[in-house]
Amino acid sequence: MIKKLISLGILCILIICSCSQTETIKDTKSTTEEVKSNFNFQTETFADLKILRYQVPGFEKLSLQQQKLVYYLSEAGYAGRDIIWDQNYRHNLSIRRALEKIINEWDGNRNTLNWDNFMTYTKRVWFSNGIHHHYSMDKFIPEFSEYYFTGLMKAVGASLNDEALKAMFDPTFDAKKVNLDPSKGLVLGSAVNFYDPDINEAEVDAYFASIKDSETNEPVSYGINSKLIRGKDGIEEKVYKLKGMYGEAIAEIIGWLEKAVSVAENQAQADALKLLIEYYKTGDLKTWDAYNIAWVNATEGDIDYINSFIEVYNDPKGYTGSFESIVEITDFEASAQMKVLSDNAQWFEDNSSIMEEHKKKNITGISYKVISVASESGDASPSTPIGVNLPNANWIRANHGSKSVSIGNIVYAYAQAGGKGLLEEFCHDEEEIERAKTHSKLAGKLHTALHEVLGHASGQLNPGVGTPKETVKSYASTLEEGRADLVALYYIMDEKLIELGLMESLETGKAEYDSYIRNGLMVQMQRLEPGADVEESHMRNRQWVSAWAFERGMEENVISKVMKDGKTYFEINDYKKLQSIFGELLREVQRIKSEGDYEACQALVEGYGVKVDQNIHKEVLARVKKLNIAPYGGFINPKMVPTTDNTGEIVSIEMTYPDDFTAQMLDYARRYSFLPDYN
Repeated sequence: MIKKLISLGILCILIICSCSQTETIKDTKSTTEEVKSNFNFQTETFADLKILRYQVPGFEKLSLQQQKLVYYLSEAGYAGRDIIWDQNYRHNLSIRRALEKIINEWDGNRNTLNWDNFMTYTKRVWFSNGIHHHYSMDKFIPEFSEYYFTGLMKAVGASLNDEALKAMFDPTFDAKKVNLDPSKGLVLGSAVNFYDPDINEAEVDAYFASIKDSETNEPVSYGINSKLIRGKDGIEEKVYKLKGMYGEAIAEIIGWLEKAVSVAENQAQADALKLLIEYYKTGDLKTWDAYNIAWVNATEGDIDYINSFIEVYNDPKGYTGSFESIVEITDFEASAQMKVLSDNAQWFEDNSSIMEEHKKKNITGISYKVISVASESGDASPSTPIGVNLPNANWIRANHGSKSVSIGNIVYAYAQAGGKGLLEEFCHDEEEIERAKTHSKLAGKLHTALHEVLGHASGQLNPGVGTPKETVKSYASTLEEGRADLVALYYIMDEKLIELGLMESLETGKAEYDSYIRNGLMVQMQRLEPGADVEESHMRNRQWVSAWAFERGMEENVISKVMKDGKTYFEINDYKKLQSIFGELLREVQRIKSEGDYEACQALVEGYGVKVDQNIHKEVLARVKKLNIAPYGGFINPKMVPTTDNTGEIVSIEMTYPDDFTAQMLDYARRYSFLPDYN
């Protein structure tokens, strides 16, 4: 999966990093850290969100041809922006457009509490690409009345159908974008628009079972680019392609990709882009596989990209990919520093704690880069990943390799805009605080690299075992993210990293252990409403890893729960023993994945990753509230401004940095709105 270490686990690290820029290794100044000293990284906060900016260092050093490539690929990404809105919920586009029409045209009093609440709601909708929270998946309800809203619509000539209005104001209707509670129905209980509203889980399972080729070792990614609908002859697929669903936006994407082909850096890159274009035209899944193989092998050049229907986190059944786009510029200095991990991937696999039969004997084609993003769209924006590993198909990864990236300029921006006080509030003593200030910056980088480069590339399925979405079903995402985290945790306390020159001492590993346990058992709870269970996959994995380790080490007091001044803290007493426990859990998690052991996976996730200690949760909420730190962050994209000659040819491109979130969202709505309200 395109593995995304976003949010609290990593953000907590990044927030901590902001307390100090101290590093303990000889770290050459990478491109991602060539920033203007007066650059404002944070612009505004509202609800539980903070709006940030990032710079694109290195863009000016590119040739004009390369800058054109970045520009064309970015425009291709923005052209698909409407798709994620419709995928997230069937009424999102109509609601968004009504909100935007009001902002653009209403001439009434804007100095009222109702208007302030209206703008906050609209910005939340923009941030989440819809009316459901981008992370918790819960629907957020306006803090203004339906009467006030319908008055605004009437004043500007906007309208919504009855169901869309109900979706906005009825908290019980389509309340969850992605529901992972089987008792509520994974499909019927999810508002996401990958299935007609009346299609149930059994029908989804039966449909995909009927079309799968069980004889092949190279299965296509069934359902990755389609919506299941109820047709006149039963369940059928509505394919995302040029003359199919989302065709209007896809036509625009293709146009910009064709321009990108004309300025490609090399033939391999051009050939991969041509296959992506062909895939968009036909929707053919074998072409998608051919494209991914070509893309994995296109490793030369300074520019790379992600574009298409990729991540399946938003599908409760794990089939359909959400549209996303990321355009990347390589940070060569930082990449060279971390390349040693991919060069030594086989050593790490051979020395892993997993069973011998689950180890890959010949790890193939792992490439790793630190990159700066130039633009993001779809599911990658405004909330963005900091690490990516693709492609998702297990057989392609095994036979052809994968690409892993860490997004350096995003990590840097998060760190610069990080809040203050979390360290002091949740670390149990000054030693832990100082260790974090000194080592957490590097620890966060290494965890991301180990997670992406080694974690997702490690291990193999037993012969004849289906894919995780088939075997462990709705737990597939959290199992895989936890498995990759465990690889990172196991090795970040290994002296091999010192030998390879990646860190100077195990204090870096200790800082990462402190942060992970602190977050998994306490800090991330700030994202939950009182009384809520953990449902988001990454939060689940951080909790079940931490809670299992805490329980496993209880007899030997590896991690102790302590009270000080009426506050709860978790203190690690034996870091090497904790490493061994992480290795033990990694072995079991890999076994679960390799064997497709649903019962064991269910017991692990449900037993350790879903329920929270309500007393600790209440305490965390109270302690975080006084710090006034927004738990979620996302970004305003830079804007590329081309200059053309009298023939229309681009002669230069300037990278600019807007600072108004509302203005950018309205601009995107004007320039990149290609789909009808309903598709």
